[in-house]
Amino acid sequence: MALQTQAEQRTTWQIDAAHSVVEFAVKHLMLATAKGRFASVNGTVVADEADRARSTVEVTIDAASIDTRSEQRDGHLRSPDFLDVERYPTITFRSRRVEPLGGDRLRVAGDLTVRDVTREVVLDAAFHGRAKDPWGNERVGFSAQTTIDRRDFGATWNVPLAAGGVLVGNEVKIGIEVEAVRQG
Repeated sequence: MALQTQAEQRTTWQIDAAHSVVEFAVKHLMLATAKGRFASVNGTVVADEADRARSTVEVTIDAASIDTRSEQRDGHLRSPDFLDVERYPTITFRSRRVEPLGGDRLRVAGDLTVRDVTREVVLDAAFHGRAKDPWGNERVGFSAQTTIDRRDFGATWNVPLAAGGVLVGNEVKIGIEVEAVRQG
């Protein structure tokens, strides 16, 4: 039996945008949670079958594809007060390291760039398995979550409330569901 080379142990998976989502949640008026998603997400996962720690993730999000089910709010989120999509049309994530935690759990640390500001974030991730679709394509599923402070990325706009607190919370919870298709 021949030994596989390092390249043969690495598998590239293309994110299937139609079956993947990046969602976020943030407090509004300190009372309720406003949620939204990005409709345009693409990228790749390069999985190292022999050593998960050598795997990589690269994702690009079209910042203008933000959708909170409110055209007025989406317009404000696209403005310079928040994402400033005219100047910074994409949000990117590039992994620095993948840490297997046992079982199907992973910690993925990488550089998140929003508004041309890059900060390291850590995703708590899970691998959900592999399957063949009806057309013979091999697919994998992952989920991940993290929390960021939007002010760390220059999105500082807010309005103080008379009763205390602010209009928009600073903590943003991010949830990711990915289905990817094997390439090559």
